[in-house]
Amino acid sequence: MKVIASSVRKGNVLDIDGKLCVVLTAESFHPGKGTPTTQIDMRRISDGVKISQRYKTVEQVERAVVEDREHTFLYNDAEGFHFMNSENYDQITLQDELVGDGAAYLQPEMKVMLSIHEGNAVAIQLPQKVVLEVVDTEPVTKGQTASSSYKPATLSNGVRSNVPPFIGPGTRIVVMTEDGSYVERAKD
Repeated sequence: MKVIASSVRKGNVLDIDGKLCVVLTAESFHPGKGTPTTQIDMRRISDGVKISQRYKTVEQVERAVVEDREHTFLYNDAEGFHFMNSENYDQITLQDELVGDGAAYLQPEMKVMLSIHEGNAVAIQLPQKVVLEVVDTEPVTKGQTASSSYKPATLSNGVRSNVPPFIGPGTRIVVMTEDGSYVERAKD
């Protein structure tokens, strides 16, 4: 199905020259002078090669027909990451390359969307936000509370993120899975 380049989003699957590619990032640029463009970074599913292409925002690109299905993350081992279809309880295993950086945010029983193309999983979409615990952070320096500065913190999944000064070890926080940025304190 043809779509304009500016409507392509992260996680979409495109058909580029007969090969499927999953979109890693898609940014639109609107210069003051000249034609607006969309920069799309993709990973070819067949061999894992990263591709970067620039399109005019109104240019047509071929979006592959995929079916998004909800799956539950079970566990990971040497074979890969194991998921279960929430409707028919079929299990599927994904390789590390397909899960990518999102592996750090996977938690048992987490609901994710898998994009299925011709019976094979080609992309994974994590929830936008997850709750994690702060394991380690620097102590607050006196007088630092007046400024809007953030301090580095290590989260329970090993990812480093910047948090406000009032967050200490043991605090549960909400972070974005896309970039690991702090959103708010968890309300639980």
